[in-house]
Amino acid sequence: MKLHCMRHGQSEYNVLGLCNDDPAREVRLTKLGRRQAQWAAEQLAQLPVQQVFCSELPRARETAEIVCALLGAPLETHPGLNDIRSGCDGRPVQDYYRAIAHDRMHARVGSGETLAEHKKRVRRFIKWLKKRNYNDVLIVAHEETLRVFAAYARGLSDARMLELTFANCEVFSFDLI
Repeated sequence: MKLHCMRHGQSEYNVLGLCNDDPAREVRLTKLGRRQAQWAAEQLAQLPVQQVFCSELPRARETAEIVCALLGAPLETHPGLNDIRSGCDGRPVQDYYRAIAHDRMHARVGSGETLAEHKKRVRRFIKWLKKRNYNDVLIVAHEETLRVFAAYARGLSDARMLELTFANCEVFSFDLI
């Protein structure tokens, strides 16, 4: 299976520097974010994508809908792709980073999940996806989620995984074995 992984387009909270991990909070794409998604769709148009999966968060769903409109592939949301439950929804991203700085993989903020727990959740999705019969799949998700996919694909340690960054609507592809 060929897996194409993409971060969502720029969101209103990206601009404001705020955390969003609650799917019920309607954080949408900015005008630039919608243009990024359209550009990405045009770049992906030549690929034989059979299925698109995205997180339940509105910014990822909106990005995926823009892409699916051009690709003509079906879209399904999946909670395994949701952003990390930071425990800081609606608060500055810097507050979250400060709170976990002493142990980025295992620190927890409030009732949020640790990065280690997030990694396990995403890896469960990967295991589930491997059992499906697709040739080409597009994943539309979040930077933390894409770090797990990239680390899985490249065999990276947790320390190396934490160094990865992904721009809005950046795509990377790999064979899911």
